[in-house]
Amino acid sequence: MRSMEIDRRTFLSLLGAAAVAPSGALASDEQIYLAARARAGRHEVAVLDARGADRLVPPIEDRGHSFAIDHGRRTAVAFARAPGRYAVAFDIAGKAVPQPLVAAEGRHFFGHGIFSPDGRLMFASENDYEAGRGVTGIYDVGKGFARLGEFDCGGIGPHDVVLMPDGKTACVANGGILTHPDYDKLKLNIDTMAPSLAYLDLASGDIVEQVSLPTDLHKLSIRHLIVDAYGAVWFGCQYEGEASDRPPLVGRHRRGHEPEMFPGPADLLRRMDNYVGSVSADASGAVVATSSPLGGLVAFWDAASGRYLGEQSMADVCGVAPLKPGHVLATTGRGAVDDMSPDACRSIMEESANHPAWDNHLRLV
Repeated sequence: MRSMEIDRRTFLSLLGAAAVAPSGALASDEQIYLAARARAGRHEVAVLDARGADRLVPPIEDRGHSFAIDHGRRTAVAFARAPGRYAVAFDIAGKAVPQPLVAAEGRHFFGHGIFSPDGRLMFASENDYEAGRGVTGIYDVGKGFARLGEFDCGGIGPHDVVLMPDGKTACVANGGILTHPDYDKLKLNIDTMAPSLAYLDLASGDIVEQVSLPTDLHKLSIRHLIVDAYGAVWFGCQYEGEASDRPPLVGRHRRGHEPEMFPGPADLLRRMDNYVGSVSADASGAVVATSSPLGGLVAFWDAASGRYLGEQSMADVCGVAPLKPGHVLATTGRGAVDDMSPDACRSIMEESANHPAWDNHLRLV
């Protein structure tokens, strides 16, 4: 676990972040986004508007990944990139001093989390790395994010987690890849990977449904999730098999059914190079967007049918988030921000070495 010296240094840097005031009050209906990024050798979280303008910029200790967001109470937790041992809770309007969180002994964060609908609890995907099992950590928001315990995820390497429309169930993406922080990002079990989607009852921790991919796709690690307008879970994957293989990378699961995979055109699969970096839906939830930074593209899918709708090219694109019906906002590691739809792409912020390097995820508050 991180030393207390490092924790104190992090806390003092976050106290300094309280002086970074928002540039104007945030309107309740304004579209506000969260993203981790690097700028001038520093790591930070950006609260930004749909024009790409910063509204609040809290610093963070190291590279960030994604967020748990309490949309109603405008609170968020920024997680470190796996195998991260820190997270930061902050008020999106900058009205409170950010609060650092440290992973429990023997655990590290996987970079994603959710809040309960009432905002009382926060759930984070975590690794019990000595036992080689995935867990969901449970945190009491009202008690300074005190860790209450954990639920077993029924798999290895839980990455993303989403709240289902019933407000009572979470879907966890068990990526299936065994890692240990002593071995950095070495993948220890490729031959025996078993990715799955696990649906957890957030009151009891019971796994109420679990589905796996077909045996011939067991090296297809399920990473990122969204829930579409119809209550189905869409997922994006990264493939750990032979580089020359071209398995489908995008899938959908409807409760009570087997997962469905959508390959799209053969040329799309080739250019995605076995990697989906992020998944989002448009503002209506009827169009799904999947990014591939390796392929430099965002592909669009019809949520109802799974039909491929088209794609847009954008070098090193990864972050995608809802913008308006049919459109998503997209960010790149080269500093660009675009408004995208299956039919058009409009630049909001041009690629530039002077712009921040956006990290993997962009989230709508």
